[in-house]
Amino acid sequence: MTPFAEQPAFDIVARIAECAPELRDAERKVAALILGDLAQAAHASIGALAARADVSVATVTRFAKAVGCRDVRELKLRLAQAAAVGQRFLAPAAADAQRDETPVSRVYEDVRIALEHNHRLLRQTSFDAAAAALAAANMIYVYGQGGGSTALADELRFRLVRFGRPVASYQDALLQRMVAATAAPGCVVVALSVSGRVPEQLESCALAKRYGATLVALTAPASPLAQLADHLVPVVAFETDFIFKPSTSRYAMLMALDVLVTEVALRLGDDCRELLRRMKHALDMHRGGGERQPLGD
Repeated sequence: MTPFAEQPAFDIVARIAECAPELRDAERKVAALILGDLAQAAHASIGALAARADVSVATVTRFAKAVGCRDVRELKLRLAQAAAVGQRFLAPAAADAQRDETPVSRVYEDVRIALEHNHRLLRQTSFDAAAAALAAANMIYVYGQGGGSTALADELRFRLVRFGRPVASYQDALLQRMVAATAAPGCVVVALSVSGRVPEQLESCALAKRYGATLVALTAPASPLAQLADHLVPVVAFETDFIFKPSTSRYAMLMALDVLVTEVALRLGDDCRELLRRMKHALDMHRGGGERQPLGD
């Protein structure tokens, strides 16, 4: 194992900002140069860094140690790691600064683009096998972690319970693993993940499959989760450089979820219709109002 791998992980960008007040003037020049372009600094030689910051090579070495690195090599490794998150999280994009839409217009347009791309993808997708599995399942477990997938796991539960489907949703990684250990043939696990790369979720899904569960995944095509799934409903993220709005991938996931649920309802047919009628009757007797109110609230 390398010395770098043995070192505890830390955010080098945050560390440089924290250490800045205590740095010498020459070291602050190095800090400013690095924060101006992490990717370039990660690939530059120690001599190039020193020359561009107008300091000595020894100053660059002292700077590396001042921010918690053993040497310049470790500093560059950590800079490369930090740069991998994307330049859009480090500085405003030039094209982004030129756009003058209101937040309403920008959010709407980005959502529209995400839905349009995913609409084309879903039109080429067969939902038959996934819908059949959910319609016939003895038990359905929905897994979602993180932001959008956490909320949408509950959303899928809310949809399926309207059809009398036995369903539960789990967002906690340990609970997902525990539930997976109770899986059996006739059980369906629905995994929601835009990236399809969450290690804990992948492990729980693989465990459930070993015990005989069928895995339906709403996730990115060609992701590890997609490769593990028995039935794939593809969801593709279209993230822009404007990082201050919520991810549009939530809308893409919700559209895929709604299509899947609609396919299940159509497959259940008259049995589903009767359950929906009874539910609407129970709600209207409780709250009143017109017949076009939503089935819920």
